[in-house]
Amino acid sequence: MIADGTAVTREDVVAAARRIAGFVLRTPVLEVSPGLFVKLELLQHSGSFKVRGAFNRILSAGPLPDSGVIAASGGNHGLAVAYAARTLGVRAEIFVPEVTSPVKVAGLAALGAHVTQTGAIYAEAAEAAAKRAAETGALSVHAYDQPEVVAGQGTTGLEIMEQTGGVDSVLVAVGGGGFAAGITLGTGDAGGAGPRIVAVEPELIPTLNAALAAGGPVPVGVSGVGADALGASRIGGLAFGVLSGPRVRSVLVPDEAIVAARRTLWERHRVVAEHAGAAAYAALLSGAYRPEEGERVAVVVCGSNTDPAGL
Repeated sequence: MIADGTAVTREDVVAAARRIAGFVLRTPVLEVSPGLFVKLELLQHSGSFKVRGAFNRILSAGPLPDSGVIAASGGNHGLAVAYAARTLGVRAEIFVPEVTSPVKVAGLAALGAHVTQTGAIYAEAAEAAAKRAAETGALSVHAYDQPEVVAGQGTTGLEIMEQTGGVDSVLVAVGGGGFAAGITLGTGDAGGAGPRIVAVEPELIPTLNAALAAGGPVPVGVSGVGADALGASRIGGLAFGVLSGPRVRSVLVPDEAIVAARRTLWERHRVVAEHAGAAAYAALLSGAYRPEEGERVAVVVCGSNTDPAGL
């Protein structure tokens, strides 16, 4: 249903997979122990899953204005849009908040994007980007609340099911929710049935958890180790429509569990994740989510844009 912009379906995810094929990587899955799979989406172009949605949004748009594309981001989405724009030969303008890590700001500049750092949190950068888009006519590529973006992110879910042969549950980090919503659609069948989606959030940024309690998206505070990547101040409307369904379970993890999970990914598997990228794994290690005996579990490690010196 992307044409009317009101919903996203599994068919949209399948169409996105065809559209972006050749532009994104089919990232590997490791079976790190019997029945436990780790989807290494941090090995994707630009260091996170975000290029899937960026390419799908831009390639779906038809002829682009001379002003190119514009996005607001905590960092990873901006890197993805900048990478996609460079690949497709169009101009990119990216707005990021002050909380964005220097590693990500440097990466944006290296990709040739015009970068403006403004506002304390993502929502303030997004407001500035929207104002600039209205002035220039550039194509806006939202970080999580656009149908084409959600559908593009959902191609990760298609890969998980193909590469594992099917799982009972998928653990995925949530910020604005577009990635988790896309994976919910991509792992489901035509009737909507599929594995349980364990939506993992930092305790300090509970966008989905708070929305589920309130019955709809509500603003939350933004702080902690995952703020530069999971720093949306409210869940996206499209994402909430998907993630409020019966297949989804919301869990929260403290920052110390995320820090420990990031360290453990390195020590056990030599995987260098950013804090947000390790959030889903933190739910498993900390016991926030406890699989049943024999349960087949996929954990998505979704981002690598970090300074490895911190490990």
